[in-house]
Amino acid sequence: MTRLLVSAAHKSSGKTTVSVGLCAALTASGHVVQPFKKGPDYIDPMWLGRASGRPCHNLDFYTMGRDEILATLTRRARGADIALIEGNKGLYDGLDLDGSNSNAALAALTSAPVVLVIDARGMTRGIAPLILGYQAFDRSIRIAGVILNRLGGRRHESKLRAVIAHYTDVPVLGAIAEDPALEVVERHLGLIPSSEHGDANHRIAAIGRVVAAQVDLERLVQIARSAPPLPPAADDDPPQVAAGARVRIGIARDAAFGFYYPGDLDALRRAGAELVFFDTLRDSQLPPIDALFIGGGFPETSMEALEANRGLRAQIRARIEAGLPAYAECGGLMYLSRSLSWNGRRCEMAGVIPGDVVMHERPQGRGYVRLEETAEAPWPRAAGAPGGEIRAHEFHYSSLDGLEGAQRFAYRVLRGHGIDGRHDGLILHNLLACYAHLRDVEGNRWAERFVRFARECSRAGRASPGDAPAPPASQPQG
Repeated sequence: MTRLLVSAAHKSSGKTTVSVGLCAALTASGHVVQPFKKGPDYIDPMWLGRASGRPCHNLDFYTMGRDEILATLTRRARGADIALIEGNKGLYDGLDLDGSNSNAALAALTSAPVVLVIDARGMTRGIAPLILGYQAFDRSIRIAGVILNRLGGRRHESKLRAVIAHYTDVPVLGAIAEDPALEVVERHLGLIPSSEHGDANHRIAAIGRVVAAQVDLERLVQIARSAPPLPPAADDDPPQVAAGARVRIGIARDAAFGFYYPGDLDALRRAGAELVFFDTLRDSQLPPIDALFIGGGFPETSMEALEANRGLRAQIRARIEAGLPAYAECGGLMYLSRSLSWNGRRCEMAGVIPGDVVMHERPQGRGYVRLEETAEAPWPRAAGAPGGEIRAHEFHYSSLDGLEGAQRFAYRVLRGHGIDGRHDGLILHNLLACYAHLRDVEGNRWAERFVRFARECSRAGRASPGDAPAPPASQPQG
C-alpha cells in the first residue's frame, strides 16, 4: 500500500493545512487519496475528508489495539492510490515517556515514511541541527523529506535549501511561503469545522493550488510508493450483526453538530440501522425515526438559531419524554439541556435535561477518559461481549450546572471529568447523554448495543416516559 505520514517538528507548524493541501492537490491531479488522522479528532478529519472526497478515519493507540490500527489502515485504504496519515502534535510528542503512542510509533507500526513539516519562520542555519536531531533521536524512523512552511520569500527559501543540502541528506519536497490563502480560522478546539465554514470547498481548492505549485507532488508520491507491503486485513469490515428489524436513527448533522466518526456510522449501519440525517437549525420537525443520535459540535456558535427553531426543540423534548431511545454526546448534551449561556448571552435549549449549560474560558474536561459502566447502563450487551472499562475521550469548555433531582448515570469516571468529575452518561427516560465521546472499536462495540436497545424499545411498543426495556435473557446488561 502506497502511504506516508505527515508530521511536524512541533504543534502549530501548519501541518493540517499542508495535509489538506496535499489531499486536494493529489486528488486534483488524478490520485485517489485515502486520508487518516492520528488520535481522537473530528475537525481535522472533516477537512481532510472533504479535500480528498473520502471519509477520513482515525488511528488511535488509546482506543485501538495495534492489530486493529493496521487492519483499519489496510481496509480503509483499499481502492485508493495513496494513504496519507496526518499526525498530531510533533513527531515524537506523546503521553508516554517511551513514546509508545507518538506519531513516530505510528510511523514505525505502519512502516510509513515520514514527511516533516517545519515552520521555518525566522530560521536559517539552525534548521540543520533540528533535522539532524530528529533523524538521530530514533534511527528506525525514516524521515523521507521535509516541507518548509511559512517562508519569508525566495531569498529565505534559497538559504534554507542550501543549509539543508550542505548539512543533511534529507530532500526538501516543498517550500511554502507565508500566504493568507492558506489560513483557516481557529477557535478553542482548533480549526473551524468545514461544516461551519461557508466557503470550505473554495478554501480547500485554493490551498490545494498553492501546495501543488510549491510542493514536488511527483517526488512525494515516489516516497509514498517506497513504503514496504503490509499484511492484508482479514476481513473487509467487522461482520454484519444478526438480522433484526431495521431501525431508523435520526442523526443531527449541520453547522452546530458534525462530530461523528465515519467508522461509527458504518457500525450503526452494520447493526441494522438506517441513518436519517436532519438539520437542527432549519428543519421544523423530526423525520420519521425510531431513535435519535445527536453528536458533538459547537452549539454555542449557533445558539440563537437553535433557540429560534422552537418547533423542533419542542418535538425533540416531547419524543424523548415519550420514550424515544436517544444518545447525545457533548454538544448534543448541551442542546438537550434547559439553557446554554456563553459570552453574557443565554438561550433556551430543548429542556430535556433539568440543568443549564455554561461555557467557560478554560476546558472543563480535556483528553482521554476511562469509564466504568454502572448497573444503570441502559444498553444491553450481547452474550459473550467483553465488559470492563471503556476508553474514550472528552474536550469541552462547558459544564452542566444546577441538575435537579436524583440522577442516574451509566458511567463512573475513572479518568477524566465527565459531568461532575465522578459520573458521566446521564440517563433520563430512554436517553443517555454524556460529555465523553465513544468510538466503536473492538473494545467497545457501542453502536450495536444502541441499535439493539432501540430495536427492543420498538418491539415493546413503549412510549411512556421513564420505562426501561427488559433485555433478553441471553443479553445481560453491562
